[in-house]
Amino acid sequence: MDKDRVLRIFEAAEKEGRGVLLEPEGLEVLRALGIPTFDYVLVRDVKEARALKLGRWPGKKAVVKVVSPEILHKTDEGGVAFVQKSPAAVAAAIAKMHRKLGKRDMRGYLVCRCVPFDRALGSELLLGTRWTRDFGPVVTFGSGGIHTEFLAKNLRPERSLAIFAAQGTARRELERGIRRTAVGALLAEPQRGQKPRLPLALLADAVGKMAELGRLLAPRWRVEFEINPLVVSGGGLVALDALAKFEPQSEPLRPERPIAKIRNLLEARSAAVIGVSERMNTGHVIVCNMLRQGFDPARLFVVKPGSERIEGCRCVPELAALPEKVDLLVMSVPAAQVSELAAQAIELEKTESIIIIPGGLEEKSGGAGIVSRMHAALAAARRGPARGPVINGGNCLGIASVPGRYNTIFIPDYKMFGEHSGRCGGQGAAVPGAAPSSARGGGGRFAFLSQSGAFAVAKMSKFAGFLPKYAVSIGNQTDLTVGDYLAYLKDDPELDLFAVYVEGFQPLDGVRFLESVREITASGRTVLFYRAGRTSEGKRLSASHTAAVAGDFAVTRALAEAAGALVTEDLADFEDLVRLFLLLHDKTVKGPRLGAVSNAGFECVAIADNLGALKLADFQKGTMRRITEVFARCRIDAIVDVHNPVDLTPMADDAAFADVVRAVLEDGGVDAGVIGCVPLTPALNTLVPGAGHREDFLREDSIVSRLIRLRGETSKPWVVIVDAGDIYDPMARHLERHGVPVFRSQDRALRLFGAFCARRGAVTT
Repeated sequence: MDKDRVLRIFEAAEKEGRGVLLEPEGLEVLRALGIPTFDYVLVRDVKEARALKLGRWPGKKAVVKVVSPEILHKTDEGGVAFVQKSPAAVAAAIAKMHRKLGKRDMRGYLVCRCVPFDRALGSELLLGTRWTRDFGPVVTFGSGGIHTEFLAKNLRPERSLAIFAAQGTARRELERGIRRTAVGALLAEPQRGQKPRLPLALLADAVGKMAELGRLLAPRWRVEFEINPLVVSGGGLVALDALAKFEPQSEPLRPERPIAKIRNLLEARSAAVIGVSERMNTGHVIVCNMLRQGFDPARLFVVKPGSERIEGCRCVPELAALPEKVDLLVMSVPAAQVSELAAQAIELEKTESIIIIPGGLEEKSGGAGIVSRMHAALAAARRGPARGPVINGGNCLGIASVPGRYNTIFIPDYKMFGEHSGRCGGQGAAVPGAAPSSARGGGGRFAFLSQSGAFAVAKMSKFAGFLPKYAVSIGNQTDLTVGDYLAYLKDDPELDLFAVYVEGFQPLDGVRFLESVREITASGRTVLFYRAGRTSEGKRLSASHTAAVAGDFAVTRALAEAAGALVTEDLADFEDLVRLFLLLHDKTVKGPRLGAVSNAGFECVAIADNLGALKLADFQKGTMRRITEVFARCRIDAIVDVHNPVDLTPMADDAAFADVVRAVLEDGGVDAGVIGCVPLTPALNTLVPGAGHREDFLREDSIVSRLIRLRGETSKPWVVIVDAGDIYDPMARHLERHGVPVFRSQDRALRLFGAFCARRGAVTT
């Protein structure tokens, strides 16, 4: 690419006061990129048109286009004409355009060679780059020309358009994204024995050049540059149009945060809390929660004048009186006091990190002025050698950190987990909801990052027993961002699952987020991602909730998936997938071959109907023999044959059911299992003890106990479906408490289990 030539074109337009390129300028940019364009001549008026020499151009037609900074969509306004290739015809077309458009800012007319191209579906492409607040420049590739709107309406989003980050996207990502689009597959793959119409490399080259353009211009301008159409002609690509709009970059980049200090924040060895009353208020709850987690009371200070000690912790009258520079300062004070107190802590160099709890700051209209003093102090500190503290929040519920032995989330434990872990200050008390079983040991291997504090605690209450190593309620991202946390935590070898809920990125923080996602997923670990603010109303509410500026969800989804994140469709999927990855953290997916068992015929059919990328395994002879023996023992052999999925019928008792499940999971040709247990049959122990029956699923010989034992005997992943009513909730909960994932419907189980298997690397979607 001729970078100097491109920059000169944009600089000249900017100097003239324009925010658009004229089409000849856009075409020159494409030529500087190495993207072929058509031959053309620029004329000022009818007189110059009549003097043209067009005989050297092949064909019988020419195209006339108006050139004006005020007319961007020329076809819609009558600014394009296809005419005979003669000076007279060209002059007549120009005269007509002048009569209609002459009062506009006219810069002349392009007389263009008519480029012949195949009119078949897939021959017209759209290729462009545009600036996004979250991710900087992105590139779009898809069907263009007359088919653009039709295909966009009738194809899934990922099939109609590919979106790429201009920065950090590897060549293989470009090729994979192009191939996923319908138009990319039409052009670059053989069709019914025909050779590909274009090499995939040629398409990837064009996308790569557009990405290079976006990167070049991004430091100075926010640019939207589009080719529509880019046509297939003569075995290559030719741009038939170029539309470019731009404006200067106006939002200053935020200074880099010293993210190494996140260690002080997450693994604090000393801390102070300000905003604590003698009676139980938010600050007092935070102190109690920190002590319950085992934080050393000798290193936990309370900033409160007039008190000697609260919950055994030393009190000091003001920040200046803190006896040491603490790792962490937790601020649980009214919003109006935040800015001054934070500025004091920064200027006095009393802390390496701050958690700001209260809201009513940036997320509230006019709130930016409240925190101006704090931002000024922080900016000054960042220019110094110590670089000041890092700040989490405001408008957050805080952080729970297992290594830091603290929890600033101000929700009493009896509200989170339905139990109380002891009086305030009881050191070394068990963490509420902690799992008694090693089968639930995956919790400490995941980090939970949530911009919404309420979302974080709501989900954590459902993850009881899976308390994450770190749970961070990020809030407004006043300082530390989602991308900062992921950039820091990605290097923690103990973490293999990152669950991330985002309402909006800070400017360009999506770039850092994507970089970290790529590193995490390249190492075989998983990022589960939910992006809120998907609709116009959702975006508006996100802004009022956590000061989030929500970007384009389609862009976010495409880029996050390309980087390797598992983007969840809805909040229920997010919750269930976190649970699934944690419960199956110690299982290995070796392939897509599924073994399925159920005691109901409808469920066998439903499993087969919802396989997705999984496929039914062919049972080995030994497995067939083992199942046949069980069938004979239970007299099922007279009713059904042995096949996959295995239909046990309601006649199978606890022992027979478990024996068949074991046989299927021990089959060398089975990689994963789905076990459907319709629990209403009297043949199985699936109820808690009660009047009118003798069942008890806690018995050692119950199907529930047998499945729990089987979980520890195989390295293969498998899930259970309990498709029945509320009275079987205790059964489902008991299985999950002992590490067996349970779903309550077949389609949901297959869809999410398939996503798990695909993410673990053995199943191609």
